[in-house]
Amino acid sequence: MDEVEGVINGTYDYTQLKGDTGPLVYPAGFVYIFTALYYVTNHGVNIRLAQYLFAVFYLLTLLLVFRIYHRTKKVPPYVFFFVCCASYRIHSIFVLRLFNDPVAMMMLFGAVNFFLDGRWTLGCGLYSLAVSVKMNVLLFAPGLLFLLLSEFGLMRTISKLSLCAAIQLLLGLPFLMENPIGYMTRAFDLGRQFMFTWTVNWRFLPEWLFLSRYFHLVLLATHLLALLLFALRRWKRPEESIMELLKEPGKRVLLAQKRTSDQMVLILFTSNFIGMCFSRSLHYQFYVWYFHTLPFLLWSGGVKKLAHLLRVLILGLVELSWNTYPSTIYSSAALHLCHLIMLLSLWIAQPPARQGEKAKSQ
Repeated sequence: MDEVEGVINGTYDYTQLKGDTGPLVYPAGFVYIFTALYYVTNHGVNIRLAQYLFAVFYLLTLLLVFRIYHRTKKVPPYVFFFVCCASYRIHSIFVLRLFNDPVAMMMLFGAVNFFLDGRWTLGCGLYSLAVSVKMNVLLFAPGLLFLLLSEFGLMRTISKLSLCAAIQLLLGLPFLMENPIGYMTRAFDLGRQFMFTWTVNWRFLPEWLFLSRYFHLVLLATHLLALLLFALRRWKRPEESIMELLKEPGKRVLLAQKRTSDQMVLILFTSNFIGMCFSRSLHYQFYVWYFHTLPFLLWSGGVKKLAHLLRVLILGLVELSWNTYPSTIYSSAALHLCHLIMLLSLWIAQPPARQGEKAKSQ
């Protein structure tokens, strides 16, 4: 409320906007949404009403997530109990802390629903709006780029990306006109330094290593390498070539086969999950970035003998790690262990074409 109050009072220079928690570091979409909340809640005073509104956001998010799970039919119904009722941390992030992370993720899941319905333009527009609320949604961008190239080829993908860029430009225009460098460096700061005090995932490291730029570069390189390997070996069908994906579907040597709903969701959710695995730091409110995707990822892994009970156990360990405050060496190590098991399970899952061939042969 302090941050958006500065905008309401006529300050459009992002370098001058700040609140009790620090400077404004979110894109312009955040400003507009929380300005609306500012007026609805009597200048931020009516906290109870804000909590009711965020409870509605929570229910809408669940509705959008359940629709995705219904379309993919990957996860057994009993798992929805854990998605709804078993996370104190998620309930806290939504209706107690009132962060902007839930708003961004609600929009993201809405965009995924549009993608599954084949409404790519609307989906890209809503995706860009989600990015304008919080930049973490960009973790889905590599997967979305791959899907757009698969679906449309290079030229039509550029038009979809241009729409996303135009939305960002339009939303940020008042701030770009005042101080373009200030807006870009604050709202899309990729080099922001995180505090060791709040890290959930790297508590077992010494603080000097956690703060090291070399460590950050290693994580970035590993992140990009993991994305590249998954794109080439798991997202792309064995018979496809990257150069073919750049062509329009009708001009490709091999007739483009439409990806199923679960394949599309798997690519998007895996892209985000890889980003979480190699993040420089995860804070408690970041749990909402991937909480609702975890069951889908666990039940999409390639380890057939990974029993239902073990999958639920991993969900429980992840939840326990995020609910340990302050984080400890053991909680952060357990979180990384769960991430590693899930990532390896996703890696050994067969590519889409091979799954289809296997089903055909049976």
